[in-house]
This record gives sequence, C-alpha cells and structure tokens, in this order.
Amino acid sequence: MVGVSSSTTKTYEIRDPIHGFICIDDWEKQIIDSKPFQRLRRIWQLAWTNMVYPGAVHTRFEHSLGVMHVATQMFDAIIKKASRFLLSELDYNEAGISRMRALVRLTSLLHDVGHAPFSHAGETLMEVRPETEKPYKHEHYSVYIIRHLMKTVIENHPVNQQNYKITADEVADLLEGNPSLGPHLFWMNLISGQVDADRVDYLLRDSHHIGVQYGIFDLQRFLVTLTAAINPDTDEPTIAIEEGGFHVAESMVMARYQMFTQVYFQHTRRAFDCHAEKAVQELLLKEQKQVGAKQTGKFPPPVNQENVQKYMAWDDWKVLGELQAGEGGEHGRLIIERKHDSCIFHTPEVPLHKDLEKVQCIVENLGDMVSFMDEAEKSWYATGDDDVPIVCGVDRAHEKVERLSKLSNVVAGLKPIKQKRIYVARKNKDKALIRIEKLL
Repeated sequence: MVGVSSSTTKTYEIRDPIHGFICIDDWEKQIIDSKPFQRLRRIWQLAWTNMVYPGAVHTRFEHSLGVMHVATQMFDAIIKKASRFLLSELDYNEAGISRMRALVRLTSLLHDVGHAPFSHAGETLMEVRPETEKPYKHEHYSVYIIRHLMKTVIENHPVNQQNYKITADEVADLLEGNPSLGPHLFWMNLISGQVDADRVDYLLRDSHHIGVQYGIFDLQRFLVTLTAAINPDTDEPTIAIEEGGFHVAESMVMARYQMFTQVYFQHTRRAFDCHAEKAVQELLLKEQKQVGAKQTGKFPPPVNQENVQKYMAWDDWKVLGELQAGEGGEHGRLIIERKHDSCIFHTPEVPLHKDLEKVQCIVENLGDMVSFMDEAEKSWYATGDDDVPIVCGVDRAHEKVERLSKLSNVVAGLKPIKQKRIYVARKNKDKALIRIEKLL
C-alpha cells in the first residue's frame, strides 16, 4: 500500500492484479485495517477450488476491495450518463451525490465482512432464522458486524464527521435493502443485482487466478453503456444498459454460465465442499461440547455480540489448523489426504424426466453406498423482474425499457442448470459402477 499526499486528506493506492491501482482515503484505510475486515484475508474466495485449480487461493479481502473499486466506477458512470435524470428522480444536489458515493463505497467494501469459513460451503451450517424459517445467510452476519462491531470506526473518523456524517446503520440498511431508504435504495443495484459490482469483480478475478478465460468480458464497454432508467414493472429507477451495449450484458450472462458449469459446479470442487461442510460441523460439535453449549453443529446465530464474536473466530486458518491436527472426523481426513468421494453418475445439465428416473433408480439400487447427492440449486440467471433492463430508443423522450432475454436469442435460449450427481466413497467406486452398468 502506497501513501499519496492530498490537499484535503491523505490517500493510498493498493496494487491489484485485476484493476491496477485501487485508491482509498484515510477513513477507508482505518476500516480496512479493522479486525472484522482483516479477517477476510483468512477466507478463500473459492473455498477448496484450489484442489482442482491450484491458483484459486485468492481471498475475500482482495475481492471486497475490487467490488468497492468497480462499484465506484459504476456509480461515476451512471452519474455522468444520467445526472439530470437522477437529480430529478432522486432529488440529489452535488453534496448529495458525493455523500451517496461515499456510502456506496463503504457498503460495497463491507458486503462480505460476515462470510463464513470456506465462503459458501460454510453457509450451509447456519441456524434457521425464526421469522422466516429459512437459514441465516452471511449477509445477516455482515449487517450485524457493521451495525455493532464497526460502528465506531465507521462513524467517528474526521473525514466522515466533517464531510458526510454517514452512520453504520445507513451502511447496513443499504446492504440489506431496507425499504426505509426510499428512492436511495436504487443504489443497492450496484451491490446486489444481475449486473452488480460483486458479480463483475468475481467473474474477472476468479478467471484470472484460476487461469481460465470463461469469466472474461469487456468491462470498459460495460461501464460506457451503463445508465439509469425507470423499471416498467415497478415504476422505480433502476440500473440499466443502453441498447448499444446489450451484447456486453449478454457476454456477462454467458461468462457466468460458463464459470458456473466449468468452475463453481465442477464435480470435484463440489465434493470438497461437501467434505468441508461435514468436517466443520464436526469441529463445531466438538467445540460446543467442550464449553457445555447446546450441540447443534451450527454457527451461533447473529442475534447478539457474544454469538457474532464466536462466529468471527472461525476462519479458514482455524479450520485448516484443526484438520492438520487430525480433527474434523472422517471428512477432515478425506480432505487432508485428498481422497474425496467420487461422482459415479450425473444427469445432463438440463435433465429430462427419464434422466431423473435413472437417478432415482440408481439411488435405490446403491442404497447405503451413496454418500451424498448434489444438485445445482441456484439459477445462474433470473428472468422476469430480475432480467437486465435494456434502454432502447434514440433519446430520453422516446426511450423504451426492454428485457435482455427478449432482445438476446442467446440468453433466451439458455435454460437453468438442474444437473444432479451421485457420489460414493472412493472405496465403493468400482463396485457402484458395475452395478450401474448392469442396471442401465
């Protein structure tokens, strides 16, 4: 990190392999230097993907810096392109734009501060949220950490007090999409959406570190064609792309599709995700037993400071140390020895009814030999209200907002991945394959 003098406040430059130099001010530097944010240095961005792609050892720390940088570029591009539109729709003056820019930077910087060990693999070990009857997500931990553990470092720095007076609650509200923000909620699209800064950075960053070209797209063209428009379904302002740039939006969708199929849902990587989940669960049970707590095998929910502090003590380094010491049970041993379970059958990416019948038949025949089933549960692209808006027309007075899937035959023709896989322990692989051959 290099310090740079400024007439107003000291700034710093961080060298990044994707974006070149990422500039931060002294206020942001103190937030980055805080314990909650530094914890992200100890969490791999792609969990155990390095067992397949050895270069995938980058962290949530550098990704978070990248998301802040991209979100700032997107913000500036939208303000430049649609300033009159935004000033009228959101009632901004110049000071309001400057304040919102600072808020967007902080929110995008801290969006992953509550991530679990091994990223999304650890997210399966979160308690059920009573009000929704669905498991907590890392965003819930991020919001609690921002509101309660980072309040002082966010609010009390002179740069903030003299210029913006941004509160920790405002950062958390934007991250969780709190309706109380009113029209300012528009900027949440930069952090959570179909073409958000998070997605832009992880596609480019993951591709770079893995050594593939699947996630590469034209970022500069994307920024040049970024704008704002009124969503015809909600009548609210939304981030959109100009008609001349719809092909770059198309390429982003294709990039995510290819990264999903070739990297994120790669069969060996998914096996390690499963083993990591079971190993961390074993470690949680052990710790809970030692302190006399209820043995749930889950992370403590983000409902009080004691729970969140315990949660934050868990990172990849801690788990790796435990596994190296022989803890983590059978699944920990399989990870250390790299003897992961084997995929012995899978359906096509978009299975037909007959393919699903085969899966059911094989599972019933193999019985206890099946160690786990895997399925691509999340769609890599959503149409409908979440479809990327494309602004068509020669000027603002004659513009019309269309959906990307209506303009792009490529996107319209892609179907959600619903592939299913069957895994068995390595020692049972040959026996299982013989049974499947006879069965089919």
